[in-house]
Amino acid sequence: MNLTALPAFTDNYIWMLDDGTSAVVVDPGEAAPVQAALDARRLALAAILVTHHHGDHVGGVDALRSRLKGPVYGPRREQIPTPYVALDDGDAVEVLGQRFEVIEVPGHTAGHIAYFHAGREGAPILFCGDTLFSGGCGRLFEGTPEQMHRSLSRLAALPGDSRVCCAHEYTLSNLKFARAVEPDNAALARYSADCEALRADNRPTLPSSIAVEREVNPFLRCDQSAIVHSATRHGAASTAGSDVFAALRRWKNDFR
Repeated sequence: MNLTALPAFTDNYIWMLDDGTSAVVVDPGEAAPVQAALDARRLALAAILVTHHHGDHVGGVDALRSRLKGPVYGPRREQIPTPYVALDDGDAVEVLGQRFEVIEVPGHTAGHIAYFHAGREGAPILFCGDTLFSGGCGRLFEGTPEQMHRSLSRLAALPGDSRVCCAHEYTLSNLKFARAVEPDNAALARYSADCEALRADNRPTLPSSIAVEREVNPFLRCDQSAIVHSATRHGAASTAGSDVFAALRRWKNDFR
């Protein structure tokens, strides 16, 4: 199976998984990059997976239907372009002979879902939309800090070798914030240097991995003493994980 990040807009990635004959794409905010990739590789479009309703994730769905050989899948509790197969937490979908488990991860939006493939060959794959970013997490447009903290905790519990396929190239700005939160984190310093080199060469920093994110992402490290100390200095109501997360997210919203 081939995993490809298709650049879209200014900093989006549309993820494409293909077996050399057919492909599935995730969150096609615009159709043109998908159509170009399908044409270049002579692939059929077998299915579309959608994580949430924002326009930069669903804007290309209808334009791709003429090429689509299978369903559009998406979260039941959000307005996804119809027709689509509505999914709930704990459901599973079969695409290209691969089973993806549905994980409900509210916070960025109220009904956001992620897709997790445990993998028979190669590392597991997580398509997490705008919930988990490398070094960061999505803004809370519709959910609460408690919901997002719980959602991220679910993702952090996945196998460490899981490939984190998020939908935006936000890594460098996220890591700048992470270093402000936890300046003495050596793993974070190394990872930041690696990502800066990738971007200087115009290459994606993604996919990351769950193991890396556990080491560098402050939003997955809300129980670490250095993170708690920084969050407390920025108004955390207590040392509870959700309060630490809430303070970090407020700080990040205004961080430059």
